[in-house]
Amino acid sequence: MKINHRYAWGVAGAGATALLLGSVAFAQTSGTGNLSSAVPGNPAESSPAAQAAPPSPPGVEETRSQLEELPVRQEGSDTEYDRDLFPHWSPAEDNCDAREMVLKRDGNGVSVGEDCYPTSGSWTSPFDGVTTDEPSDVSVDHLVPLKEAWDSGADTWSTDRREEFANDLATPQLWAVSPESNSAKGASDPAEWMPPADGIDCEYARSWTAVKHAWELSVDPEEKDALTDLLASEC
Repeated sequence: MKINHRYAWGVAGAGATALLLGSVAFAQTSGTGNLSSAVPGNPAESSPAAQAAPPSPPGVEETRSQLEELPVRQEGSDTEYDRDLFPHWSPAEDNCDAREMVLKRDGNGVSVGEDCYPTSGSWTSPFDGVTTDEPSDVSVDHLVPLKEAWDSGADTWSTDRREEFANDLATPQLWAVSPESNSAKGASDPAEWMPPADGIDCEYARSWTAVKHAWELSVDPEEKDALTDLLASEC
């Protein structure tokens, strides 16, 4: 199973390469191996400035084209999903694991210790606007949930490929969000759940489509209809 190498988006923050962030929780106030070259486009080739956000998805027209290229089929797998089949928060760069790299990338004013764990900073959830200054109170969301990926084709991948997906910082797959929004979303696709925050629907739909396209995952008919409507009405 190959991935689409058209997606060479860089990752931000202190030479961030391709990684992911571990699930933490966002307080209500308002593995295996180094994966730096294991995701689409090998973002280890560049080190852009900190962006305090996931990599930007393509524009609307390209997203519409990507959506049309996705295979459409009903979700499901002949084998049972287990989160452990997607090794996550793997070592990434120096002393940082994937989760810590996302905390550095998506926070504001982030400083880290020798172990790469943040010692200061703040994080605002794009899903619902909740802000915290406690890194242990941040949830890192897989935009395309691991179970969704499993039911959309990842059940046929090797464990190494699933690890790459679960630690993907090259596409807009990992988001630092509040635990409330992360729990509310669960394994839902855009036909079943959308973030409550205003003004995020277009980026969410474009990002979801970009991740599915990069990893050559399928969409179900209801999911495709919802994405098509979002791109038409919110972008």
